[in-house]
Amino acid sequence: MTLTNISTETATTVADGDTAGFRPKARLGFNTRVSFNDDDGPAKGLRDGIELFKAAEELGYQSGWAYQRHFDHYLSSPIPFFAAAGQHTSRITLGSAVLPARYQEPVLLAESAATADLLVDGRLHIAFSSGTDQWDAVFGGVETDARTEGQRRLARFLSAISGDTLHTVTDAKPIGPAVGTELKVTPQSPGLRSRIWYGSGSIASATKAAEQGLRLITGTILHDADSQDEFPAHQARLITAYRETWTATHGTTPPPVAVAASILPGTTPERRESYAAYDLERRTQGPAASRPKGALAPAGRADLPPGMRMSPVYHGSPDEVTEAVLADPGLALADELVLFLPPAFGLTENVPLLADLAATVAPALGWTPAS
Repeated sequence: MTLTNISTETATTVADGDTAGFRPKARLGFNTRVSFNDDDGPAKGLRDGIELFKAAEELGYQSGWAYQRHFDHYLSSPIPFFAAAGQHTSRITLGSAVLPARYQEPVLLAESAATADLLVDGRLHIAFSSGTDQWDAVFGGVETDARTEGQRRLARFLSAISGDTLHTVTDAKPIGPAVGTELKVTPQSPGLRSRIWYGSGSIASATKAAEQGLRLITGTILHDADSQDEFPAHQARLITAYRETWTATHGTTPPPVAVAASILPGTTPERRESYAAYDLERRTQGPAASRPKGALAPAGRADLPPGMRMSPVYHGSPDEVTEAVLADPGLALADELVLFLPPAFGLTENVPLLADLAATVAPALGWTPAS
């Protein structure tokens, strides 16, 4: 893709919100898998993950997100990680993107989430997906399909963190509560329910999230696209459908929408070469691209099934990347821009990338660093 440089005047005009459909980016975030490799091990990967959140906060980022991935060289348990990262930061929000609800025990998760949220002073955000049946052999299967079960568990979790009565004691035990006692999750963390998101990859799931009163984050893989539908246009329709459904359902202004994207401005020839190599790897290997040393090799094909779309990687000089982002209709509708970090990148690569995005592209999108 050949791009021309964007002028300062054009960037300023768009950042001021003068271009139709463009929303200035009120928040800037990043999404990491908190990966580790065979040479250094998981302890260093976790410590580097905390250092990444600290560095992002110092750069003025408003949010940090971490992905949950089981049985591999990535973060498998985000909640205790966020509780730890919260002790080393004071302002940046800490978000899961995403937790597959299919394999969560909702009441136990409600207890741990509320505990972590209190420890980090109300900075926890949790984004869910329904999940798949990929690990039923380990976690156990159910008769219903993965989406139905994921939605059932999500509803139970939302009820638990809202302080609803989960059970009324009908049979007293010698050391248990009295008959008639209403059992509710403790502790409760005020405001946590308003910070629950859904990681949507389709228009149907986006409208469902709006009906449930969940915030929306959408990312690098979308589903149910038409045969000629390009990723940016499909993402824009998804966001629009979410906002329209929210307004129709709740009669209020929809909450801010976050979008994760691969936005890699190269400020040196070496970085531009590295980002181009990542783009090529992603286009040839699909979602399996960029794996840390020792990570599991995928069994599937690199090309995506019909109807699925993978987001583009915007790389090149800062001016080229800025122009590409401004031309993307899905990114234009986002309130919060979340940088998707290549999974194989370590702290040495990630911190300069965060700094370059904050110093070059983000200000042209209307973003101001947090103080």
